[in-house]
Amino acid sequence: MTNYQFPKDFYWGSASSGPQSEGRYENDGKGDNIWDLWYKEQPELYFNTIGPEKTSQAYTHIKEDVALLKATGHNSFRTSIQWSRLIPEGRGAINPAAVKFYNELIDELLANDIEPFINLYHFDMPVVLQKEGGWENRKTIDAYVAYATACFELFGDRVKKWFTHNEPIVPVEGGYLYGFHYPHEVSFKAAVQVGYHEMLASAKAIAAYRALGKIGEIGIILNLTPSYARDENNPSDVKAAQFADGFFNRSFLDPSVLGEYPADLIDDLRSADVLPSYLVEDLEIIKNNTVDLLGINYYQPRRIQARENPHEWSVPMPEDFFETYDMPNKKINPYRGWEIYEKGIYDTLTNIRENYGNIPCYISENGMGVEDESRFIDKQGQINDDYRIEFVSEHLKYVHQAITEGSNVRGYHMWTFIDNWSWLNAYKNRYGFVSLNLENDGKRTIKKSGHWYKKVSENNGFED
Repeated sequence: MTNYQFPKDFYWGSASSGPQSEGRYENDGKGDNIWDLWYKEQPELYFNTIGPEKTSQAYTHIKEDVALLKATGHNSFRTSIQWSRLIPEGRGAINPAAVKFYNELIDELLANDIEPFINLYHFDMPVVLQKEGGWENRKTIDAYVAYATACFELFGDRVKKWFTHNEPIVPVEGGYLYGFHYPHEVSFKAAVQVGYHEMLASAKAIAAYRALGKIGEIGIILNLTPSYARDENNPSDVKAAQFADGFFNRSFLDPSVLGEYPADLIDDLRSADVLPSYLVEDLEIIKNNTVDLLGINYYQPRRIQARENPHEWSVPMPEDFFETYDMPNKKINPYRGWEIYEKGIYDTLTNIRENYGNIPCYISENGMGVEDESRFIDKQGQINDDYRIEFVSEHLKYVHQAITEGSNVRGYHMWTFIDNWSWLNAYKNRYGFVSLNLENDGKRTIKKSGHWYKKVSENNGFED
């Protein structure tokens, strides 16, 4: 039997987001974001036509939800402030109902010895700003920094862990390449510009935070998906994997941690004629405002080979540089179609230790979505999600190995706490430690994994 013991003061918790959990209510003062707009325009795109107004109702369940956090062993919890809830028009007047809600949530977390990790942007651009171009428009950066500054001033006396963005590559992919986020455009050049503006906005928000003299840490949360070449001895496959790693990982990782963009990525984007517009002084801002803390979201690896077949788009795309390799006999989560490769989390942490100064980091998301979990309800009404316990524990073993080898990993947050709304997928897949009954006024019930996680947290580890 092996005992996996974790460092003292390790952060055990989970992650959620404002737009995926809060819901909308009469007189709550929230403005529309791009998900509210897209649902009004095309509700049929959403699984079972469930939109962002019907989430896990966190807005009206603060005390109950924090009690459930405590009951499932949390000593930390990440969520996000909704830009369009706090500042309904994206810039200008602050919504007092939002201030009240976030104050109550933060205070309740702290009263229960749960440290709030607060993220500022989770794919929820206010509609007013999106109509002006969203992240394509440089002026959005100023609006974002003003929003971030308002958050720091309102809540920074109690919140000591801030994050500028969650997965900034996703608005690039979803909104401007592959069509699964609004405004569902297809433009390699616009995608690169969006990513650059997000990165500059992050650096400027970090500068604003430090200028206020708050006592705390500020970082960014990146979904780091390791790119493995089909054949490590084939230079073409290796080069393709290097591009994929550069575009999807290092495009944010390097400027966030090292303060500069990778030279090979710049060369590749120049060759495709998609380099972003920028000001020379931007690069100094990015260089001088690197992160204190890195959140790492890990779900699956990326398998890459050299381009052998024409891709499906008739316009320039990142896929000009690589092709996805369908590795035979891989372990799969059939509900998402994602490969389960636990060692990828170790490889990612090793990379951070060896190539990024071993910056303080934590696993900010990791988890598995499963359809129709009601199949696994026992006579007592509990979902016996042994598959989730296995998934988390197998990843934690590799996190533990990375720690024993010197990685500066401070915590682990699973996605997610309560089954929450997941963009176009709505509630197709369930991810939580706690189940949500949409038909029964949002009734919450702790799953087997939630009880297991409490024991892990209490013991600061587990036995295999």
